[in-house]
Amino acid sequence: MSTATATTQTQQTQAETEIRQLIDNWTQAFLAKDLDGIMAHYAPDVVAFDAIIALQFKGIEAYREHWAQCLTFCQGAMKFELHELDITAGEDVAFSHSLSHCGGTNEEGEEQACWMRGTVCYRKLDGQWLVTHEHFSAPFDMESGKALFDLAP
Repeated sequence: MSTATATTQTQQTQAETEIRQLIDNWTQAFLAKDLDGIMAHYAPDVVAFDAIIALQFKGIEAYREHWAQCLTFCQGAMKFELHELDITAGEDVAFSHSLSHCGGTNEEGEEQACWMRGTVCYRKLDGQWLVTHEHFSAPFDMESGKALFDLAP
């Protein structure tokens, strides 16, 4: 293996490790309903395609307002589990895709969660990985137009 190849593999491994840490930190902030902690992981010019409420969110302030509203949907404990996480990382750009089981509990303590698909794009800005694009979605039935929230991997 050449020195350049070894250096590139080390950089990718380091980038993947840093992105996994970002994902873990974001998850902990989400589970704690910590809005500032959640938003700390996004670039100022983030563009997000979330599964609910709007077609898109442009900029950190618009996405912050969305997240503030989302955190009010569940009264009890939050749930966010990633499955089949795959990360591809370069020196300053990366992306990941996964399946997530996301939701929380309502006033009666009943779990309200579903499986979603997620793709996230990252850029390394001033030495820190930040989310620049996030896309969560659920498949839907073409005939009825209804989202298929009961699917599972």
